[in-house]
Amino acid sequence: MGVPRAALLRRGFALEYATLGWNVVGTVILAIAAIGARSVALAGFGLDSLIEIGASTVVIWELSGSGEDRQKRALRLIGVGFALLAVYLLVQSTWVLASSFRPHHSTLGIVWTAITVAVMFALAFGKARTGAALDNPVLKTEGRVTLIDGLLAAAVLLGLVLNTTLGWWWADPAAGYVLVYYAAREVKEIFFGDH
Repeated sequence: MGVPRAALLRRGFALEYATLGWNVVGTVILAIAAIGARSVALAGFGLDSLIEIGASTVVIWELSGSGEDRQKRALRLIGVGFALLAVYLLVQSTWVLASSFRPHHSTLGIVWTAITVAVMFALAFGKARTGAALDNPVLKTEGRVTLIDGLLAAAVLLGLVLNTTLGWWWADPAAGYVLVYYAAREVKEIFFGDH
């Protein structure tokens, strides 16, 4: 026998509130780390956290009500968040590579992004399972936003580590282009896929 719908909804809310709380704290930590290291990558990841805050707020709003129109509106709002993230990453990565901008080392940034990778992947898995059990496309889609956030954290982490250990300042913006592809794919799915 399956989990009752009310329990699944509570789990969905708990996952979204956990994501929201993590990203609110993360935005502050990333701002401090970005300023200290003069890191465009950490600043960009902080902006991604703001998009994730918006996406979690949209899902909390959608889970609080029902109806196909509400779900479509929520999906469009998440799609806009993905589009903004893709544009930002494209511009930021290109600017960093073109200007040969070299950030300082950031131990705080490395530690926070390493923990964030694990947290975001766990939250994304929970949202995917819960969204599938509820047959809720908004929660499933926001789970992909969280997965992208985890992938972005991994890319930023890799860039920070390669910059610190090998002096490869260009590794992080190069990884940003991979994430642009994933974000653009999600935008296409949300706006042009079958829902």
